Amino acid sequence: MRFRHRAEIWRDFPDLVPGVLYLEGVTPDADVSRGVAAHTAAALERLAGGGESAMPEIQAWRRAFAAQGVRPTQYRCASESLLRRLRREGAMPSLHPLVDLCNAVSMAYAVPIATLDVDRVDGDLEVGYAAGTETYETFAGTVEHPDPREVVYADGARFAHARRWTNRQSGRSAIRPETTRTLIVAEALHETAGSDVPKLVEALAEALREAWGATPATAMLTAEHPEIQVV
Repeated sequence: MRFRHRAEIWRDFPDLVPGVLYLEGVTPDADVSRGVAAHTAAALERLAGGGESAMPEIQAWRRAFAAQGVRPTQYRCASESLLRRLRREGAMPSLHPLVDLCNAVSMAYAVPIATLDVDRVDGDLEVGYAAGTETYETFAGTVEHPDPREVVYADGARFAHARRWTNRQSGRSAIRPETTRTLIVAEALHETAGSDVPKLVEALAEALREAWGATPATAMLTAEHPEIQVV
């Protein structure tokens, strides 16, 4: 399995900075409490200085959504949605240790992070513009078809594993108790993304090592080197 952004994404969003991690040996019983607490505290500290909508990381994604014809206040990038909920509720529910950890890191850096079950992806996975015929499974189990030219994560069987780019993942490849292999993708577009995303990847890799005792494979993707061989 290879993961990559298609050439048209790099052409239309030249400021894109993606960081990728691949981890084997995931279990649903890992203790991630220390990492979750530390990164959630960092997110709350940022929120105390102003709302999430003013953060440069979020503003960059709002501009990207608008450029795609997506209303950024109707469909928010994942990190904005998480920060918005944290600001309103003060805490986040526990779902799965891997999801909890990635959500906390996403909030701390205000950068959306996709977390996918590799065994639920068919063939290579590409980020690109949808044809409109892809199949997207919601978390409720219903089926949707992305709009043509919407940015999606699509695999070789034309399953869409994310809609509106960083807005919403699919239930098909969601992390579940039986997940053992995961692909984690952090994507940013803001001015300092080139230095922020490597820090995010390093922090998340260290937290994954602490929780599961395994070192993830990591990569920073660029237009010149746009893909990683995952498995």
